[in-house]
Amino acid sequence: MALDRSTIWPYSDGEPGEFYYQRYGHPVGAETERALGELDGGHALLFPSGAGATTALALAFLSPGDTIALAEGAYFGTGVTFAQLERWGVRYVEFDQTGPPPEGVQLVWVEAPSNPFLTMPDLEAAAAHPARLVVDSTAATPLHLRPLEHGADFVLHSATKYLGGHDDVLLGVVVCKRAEDAERLKELRTRTGIVAAPDPCSLLLRSLKTLEIRVRRQTDSARELARRLEAHPAVERVRYPGFGGLISFDVAGAQEALVLETSLGVIVNATSLGGVRSVLEARARWEGDRVPPGLLRLSVGLEPVEVLWDDLQQALGAAGSLHARE
Repeated sequence: MALDRSTIWPYSDGEPGEFYYQRYGHPVGAETERALGELDGGHALLFPSGAGATTALALAFLSPGDTIALAEGAYFGTGVTFAQLERWGVRYVEFDQTGPPPEGVQLVWVEAPSNPFLTMPDLEAAAAHPARLVVDSTAATPLHLRPLEHGADFVLHSATKYLGGHDDVLLGVVVCKRAEDAERLKELRTRTGIVAAPDPCSLLLRSLKTLEIRVRRQTDSARELARRLEAHPAVERVRYPGFGGLISFDVAGAQEALVLETSLGVIVNATSLGGVRSVLEARARWEGDRVPPGLLRLSVGLEPVEVLWDDLQQALGAAGSLHARE
């Protein structure tokens, strides 16, 4: 659809129409939310980033004194965001998402799969908990998992990643199972101004047209690369859930990880994930002792798998040589 950047729309016969002020909604945003809602089977709302979506969910459905049960090993930025809310009386505890959530919490937050450890939650146990359930399905995408069909109340995506897919969109999305929850979240979004602008929404709508073909290709390549990485002598551990384009693997230590990062030729040494270009980085630079010092996260793009493997092999060779000298 045509990109309309208007912030206001004229009334008709003295009455506001569907769109009248951009903070309440705009045409390309509404169309993109409709498409996202169909993908996940619920009521979608867009936010300026994944972190914005996370913040809005917490503010809309939690009160002072409430506790979030957050999956261990989930995206570290989620815990950082929740820590900011502690001054308002909201706390969080971590739990092993492969088992049931703890009692006495008001919101359960899992990640499918977790980033960068790539564990999968026990969705049946999480859905059986009396608290509302949020599933961050950024890495799975709706092609591999539709959490609302497994008992989740909300699905969250950093649309910056696979949904946007081209490293040119910063957006977040929450898909609600119930219309009344979507209305409550939309009210908070409107009043706080955590609103997605038309331009990134238009780019996301463009990207959704190629989502399936991109994710299928990334999954096929990632499966093959994970298999080959498991057999490489310089790789100590490979984590891959069996689907999607995200892999993490360990080399001997921080120095080996740095050598590998700086020896790449095709794969880009950068943060983020889900784009058409393959990117790799050592996560300890951001997450510290939370992850092994040699853990590398690889987001597989659309390059030919043999080209990617050749690049990984030569970089792993350089890292392995350093380890051998030590």
